[in-house]
Amino acid sequence: MTLAIVGLGFMGATHLKAAAGIPGLKLAVVSRDDKKLKGDLSEVAGNMTGFDSQMDFSAVRAYRSFPEVLLDPEVEAVDLCLPTALHESFTIEALRAGKHVLVEKPMGLDRAACERMIEEAQKANRVLMSAQVLRFFPAYASLKNWIETGRAGNIHAAGFRRRCAAPGWGPWLRDKTQSGGGVFDLLIHDIDMAQFLFGMPVSVSATGHEDLANQIDVLVAQLFYPNFTVNISGGWHHEGFPFSMEFSVVGDTGTMEYHVRDAHPTLYQAGQAASEVAPAEAVDGYRAEIEYFVNCAAKNERPVRCLPEDSARAVALAQLLLESRSRQGEKLLCQI
Repeated sequence: MTLAIVGLGFMGATHLKAAAGIPGLKLAVVSRDDKKLKGDLSEVAGNMTGFDSQMDFSAVRAYRSFPEVLLDPEVEAVDLCLPTALHESFTIEALRAGKHVLVEKPMGLDRAACERMIEEAQKANRVLMSAQVLRFFPAYASLKNWIETGRAGNIHAAGFRRRCAAPGWGPWLRDKTQSGGGVFDLLIHDIDMAQFLFGMPVSVSATGHEDLANQIDVLVAQLFYPNFTVNISGGWHHEGFPFSMEFSVVGDTGTMEYHVRDAHPTLYQAGQAASEVAPAEAVDGYRAEIEYFVNCAAKNERPVRCLPEDSARAVALAQLLLESRSRQGEKLLCQI
């Protein structure tokens, strides 16, 4: 299969690096930047991953425009790493051209856009998946396994936090009409993880502050479930603030905690020494995500591990939290 990565900014370069290691996968790239089309990624920067300054594009198909790649019958799938405001139009155009689509998170700027994308995928009989990569990160997969197998027992509390400085590598991110804002773009990971682990909450409440002119967009949210509460917090902080992500989940049998600086989560249990929770195999989350999508596309199977309907609900839940924040923390029913 040939996969075309559309956009070679921070996330496009991240996906490219990950996809290059997938056996048997042929690659294409789409960019308006001639340097990048020659494999020069020296000007790419981001908050998590470093890049080789020069990649070998001798076996990579290169295109300067999206219509060009859609006309190539050899390209069976596209990976859209573009500003969020472009996700809907580019996804629908690709689906109508018969391509399978992996689209970066957030899936769209609102629930309605996501639903239109899902409808087009159904009409085209093509695979659509949003890149909610946290579902494929080993630390979060270990947490999912601990809960899903029942080894955690009943859950009593959970917290997820994700913070960084306002991004300097993509000016569009600071434009709310293009990205949805810092909270929407950044905390969509943790919002999706909450529904992945626990389903949809009964109600939500959120406070925080938005001042995009000064690069601040923060949220402190509570998701209320029948017997416990999930706290989600973070967003954009002042210039120079380092990227971090973490979780802490309390169950009957112990507390599992993780911070991005750690190799693996740690499980704390009464009367026992703290223990690392290593995955069955070490994998790169981005590679695992793309490989999963490619396998689904090759078989034209629904991506049950990361359904587009889930990603649409995560967008709707993010919107609800921002509505609560705008109402100074008013508790809102979650009827999503």
